[in-house]
Parts: sequence; structure tokens; C-alpha cells
Amino acid sequence: MQPVLSDRAEVVIRFNEADPLGIVWHGHYVRYFEDGRESFGARYRLRYLDIFDYGYTVPVVNVSCNYKRPLRYGDTVVIETKYMNTEAAKICFDYTLYNKATGEVVCTGSSVQVFLDKEASMLQLTIPAFFAEWKKQWGVE
Repeated sequence: MQPVLSDRAEVVIRFNEADPLGIVWHGHYVRYFEDGRESFGARYRLRYLDIFDYGYTVPVVNVSCNYKRPLRYGDTVVIETKYMNTEAAKICFDYTLYNKATGEVVCTGSSVQVFLDKEASMLQLTIPAFFAEWKKQWGVE
């Protein structure tokens, strides 16, 4: 059985993320996914700059977001980011966002990123060697 690689990060909802009613604008949830990816990358040495140093960029090509409950100004959101292994040359994550005070799930979602050669912006159809090694290191090959 493969290990589940996951990370938890927390973000306090800022005033500028809420509408006049104090409710977080829907587009910010995707930004919280980004915060989760950044935290995951720092924990597992898969930051965007790490990938760039290997000669690749990893643009997001698909994102889904399922809203369950609203977040409000002053809430703290807990972002759980899980790496979803695939044999394809892409990076997939699932997200669960929780209201820290209540423990309620406020949002679930996922994202898909692909590898582009940073020089020619060419889509990589096979897993880059550094990513194959990363998967092996963490036991998710």
C-alpha cells in the first residue's frame, strides 16, 4: 500500500477576501488551494522553484471546486492537500478545506498540473526524471 502524502496549512481570512456581508468571495477558494500546494511543496521538497530548477514549469490545467459552507472574515481555514498518484506526466492534488473553529468541511476540490519544458514550453508526455526520482523517494512510484 502506497503512503498518502498530505499536508495541512492554515490561513486566516483577511478583510479584503470578503464581500460587504463578510462572506469570502468564491474565487479565493482556488487561491487557498494554491496556498495548500505551496505548503505541500515546502514539506515534500516539491516547490515551484524546485521544479523550475530542474528545467520545468507546472501550470494548472484543470481545477474543480465544490462549495459546502461559507467562510467569513476572521475565520481560519485549514487546507488539507493530498497528492494523488498517477502514472501520467502530471501532478494531481485533492483538497479539503475546513473551518478551524467548527471543524466543518467548507469546500472540496482538485487540481491537475502538467510539466512544460521551461525553455521551449513543450508539454512533457513522459514523467521527467527528477519527478520519477521524487516519487521513488516518497514511496509513491
